[in-house]
Amino acid sequence: MTLTALGIAPDQCLIAGHWVAPANGARLVLSNPSDGTALCDIARGDADDIDRAVLAAQGALAGDWGRGTAVERGRVLARIGQLVLENVDALAQLEALDVGKPLTQARADVIALARYMEFYAGSADKLHGETIPYLDGYTVYTLREAHGVTGHIIPWNYPMQIIGRSVGAALATGNACVLKPAEEACLTALAFGELAMRAGLPAGALNVVPGLGAEAGAALTAHPGVQHISFTGSVGVGKLIQRVAAEHVVPVTLELGGKSPQVVFEDADVDAALPFLVNAGIQNAGQTCSASSRILVHESRYEEVLSKMADRYRGLQTGPALADLNVGPLVSNRQKEIVDGFIAQGSDLEIAARGSIVADAPAGGAYVAPTLFAGVAPEHTLAQDEIFGPVQVVIPFKDEDHAVAIANGTKFGLVASCWTKDGARQMRMAKKLRAGQVFINNYGAGGGVELPFGGTGLSGHGREKGFEALYGFTTLKTVAAFHG
Repeated sequence: MTLTALGIAPDQCLIAGHWVAPANGARLVLSNPSDGTALCDIARGDADDIDRAVLAAQGALAGDWGRGTAVERGRVLARIGQLVLENVDALAQLEALDVGKPLTQARADVIALARYMEFYAGSADKLHGETIPYLDGYTVYTLREAHGVTGHIIPWNYPMQIIGRSVGAALATGNACVLKPAEEACLTALAFGELAMRAGLPAGALNVVPGLGAEAGAALTAHPGVQHISFTGSVGVGKLIQRVAAEHVVPVTLELGGKSPQVVFEDADVDAALPFLVNAGIQNAGQTCSASSRILVHESRYEEVLSKMADRYRGLQTGPALADLNVGPLVSNRQKEIVDGFIAQGSDLEIAARGSIVADAPAGGAYVAPTLFAGVAPEHTLAQDEIFGPVQVVIPFKDEDHAVAIANGTKFGLVASCWTKDGARQMRMAKKLRAGQVFINNYGAGGGVELPFGGTGLSGHGREKGFEALYGFTTLKTVAAFHG
C-alpha cells in the first residue's frame, strides 16, 4: 500500500470526508531521512484549512456522529483497528521511510496503533457516570460528555502511536477531531484518515490538515471553535500552546519532554537489566520523550555496568531505515545538527563507547552513531537537557538518598525505572521518584496501551493512554433532580 494506492495524494488535506487541496495551493517538500532525497510534496495547510476542518467537525457533531451511540462508536473504531492490521506491512514501510526508524520498530508502531483502536473500541460503551447519595427527595447523578471539537497536534517521532492514544480516545468519547500532524512526518496520519473513512467513520468526525506548526498548528490552537487541545512535542511549543489556549479557557493535555533515569542498585540483576538499559536509550534513535537517557548506577556496580553497556554499544549499527538495523537515521539533518551539538558539549567527558554507521549509509542521511558517556556530573548539560538522539550518560551514586536526589534533579518528570531485588526499596523508590510512570525491574512494560501516561514538571500534565485518557476527553456534568 502506498498513499496513491489508498486513493489519496499526500499534497491534500482530509476535510469533511473528502481529499481536498489546501486553500492556498501551497506545498511542502517531505524529505527521506535515510538519504536526504525528496519523498513527496505534502499540503501546507493554513488557517483557512483549519477553519474548514473545524466547521466540518462541528457538522459531524450536529449529524450522525454526534447522534450516534457509544456502541456504534466502538464498532467503528474496531473496524479501523482491523484495517490497520490488514495493512501492517505497508504502513510500517511508510513510517520507516517517513520517520527514519528501522522497519521492525515501525511495524511495532503499527501493531500498537491497532491495539489502541481495539482498546478504545472496547471501552467506548463502558465510560459510566455515578449516582451520588444526597438529600431526601433528590436523585443526583453525573454524566461524562464529549468536549466537542478536539484539536490534536502530534509530533514526528511516533505518529501512529500518538494518533492511537490521542485521536482514538477522543473518538471513543464522541468528540470530533482535527488532526495536525508534524510537517516532518505525516504520511501515516494521512493513511490513517483514509482507513478511518473506509471503516465507516462519518464525514467530519476526523479531519487531517498537514502544514507548518507556526501556520496550521497555531491556527488550530487559537481557533474559537476548538474545545480541547492535545499536544505532544517540545516544552517551548507546549508553553506557547497553553498560553494561546488560555485565551478561550480551553483545557490542554501536554505530553512534553523527558530526561528519564534508570536506577541500578547494588543488588540488581544486571544481566537482566542490560537490554533495557541500552534499548530504552537508542530506540527510534533516541527520539523518544520517554527515552532513558540517564543511567544511575551504585558505585559498587558502576564499572561492571559501564563495561557491559559499552560492549553492547560497540555492536550497535546505524543505517537506512529499510536496512532494519539497530538504529536508523534521525528524522532530519536539522535534528542531526542539534544532536551533534550536544555531543560536542561533552568533548571534555569520557566517551565509554560508540556504535558505528554502516559503510554504505547514504551520504545525505541524518546519521548519528550511538554514543555512551561515562562519569557525567549530574548537573552537566548532557545529564540535564533533553537531547532527543541516541546519547546516554552513566552516573554513579553512593546510596538510595543520593540516587533519588540525582533522579529527581532535573526539571522533567516523565518516566523512571528502578532495578533492585529489595521489595521494601522497590516500594520506597516508587513513591520517591518524581515521574508519571515508574517501572520496577523493567522499563516501558512493553508499551502498555492500558497504562496511563504523562508527566510532571516540564514533562507536562494530563494523561493519555488507558482508561484515564477517556476522562481527559470528556467533561463532567452533575444532574440534581428534585422529586420530593
